[in-house]
Amino acid sequence: MAEIKAAQVMELRKKSGAGIMDAKKALVASDGDMDKAMDYLREKGIAKAAKKSDRVAAEGLADIAVSGNTAAIVELNSETDFVAASDPFKDLLKKVTKLISENKPANVEEALAMKTENGTLNDDLISTTQKTGEKISLRRFAVVEKNDNDSFGAYLHQGGQIAALVVLEGGNEDAAKDVAMHVAAINPEFMTRDDVSQDRLDHEREVFKEETLNEGKPAKIVDKIVEGRLNKFLSQICLADQDFVKNPDQTVAEFVSANNGKLKSFIRYEVGEGIEKKQDDFAQEVKDQMN
Repeated sequence: MAEIKAAQVMELRKKSGAGIMDAKKALVASDGDMDKAMDYLREKGIAKAAKKSDRVAAEGLADIAVSGNTAAIVELNSETDFVAASDPFKDLLKKVTKLISENKPANVEEALAMKTENGTLNDDLISTTQKTGEKISLRRFAVVEKNDNDSFGAYLHQGGQIAALVVLEGGNEDAAKDVAMHVAAINPEFMTRDDVSQDRLDHEREVFKEETLNEGKPAKIVDKIVEGRLNKFLSQICLADQDFVKNPDQTVAEFVSANNGKLKSFIRYEVGEGIEKKQDDFAQEVKDQMN
């Protein structure tokens, strides 16, 4: 029997989209012949998932798992919202989120290599791809740690279309969840004004100055108006200064302080954000089929 090298396994895995264990089995069964190994995978149906690798998976769901002082927020993608609502997809998402919270991988590559009862997590993704007929992919995740006195707040909107994970220094779980709900709804860019870069401040200040001058305001009050508009702008993009969604009479920072806490961190995932979705042209599709 030919010796199967790791490089061969990785090459076949890349070509077929199969998991490490399946790629190795195929090479062993074909005595190291790459073409025969590929045929083996195709015959077993394992390589079918690779054909879907060029599809755009921009739908899906996000989930959050909290275990003690560790939490994980995960986005898993599919091609359609129909598959995202299916049991195989939801079961996989729960499994992925739990595994990531327990194993704390550093990146997606490490996450896909995590061991499961089926081999690796990547094998599980391929298996679910075969079950659903759509490309399933792990897009991103974050692992967040807290201290014993900190509070996690987790909130999922529309079953996971938007997920928000918040950490408060002190406070309590209910208050942290309310802040997570606010983050999901309002989508702040920064925690505090101190987190906004000087370049961003300079840019916005210049835009407001041009806007004010074009309005014909007296030159002697332009700078004052600009600073007022900049302050209002910052209060809209910084979590601490935003009007709290459940009580607009207080800011988020004031709400947290009233619950004996302090804002520490937040993460917000909106499924598919930043992914360029494929736009189907039905008329062109029919035309192409007629030619």
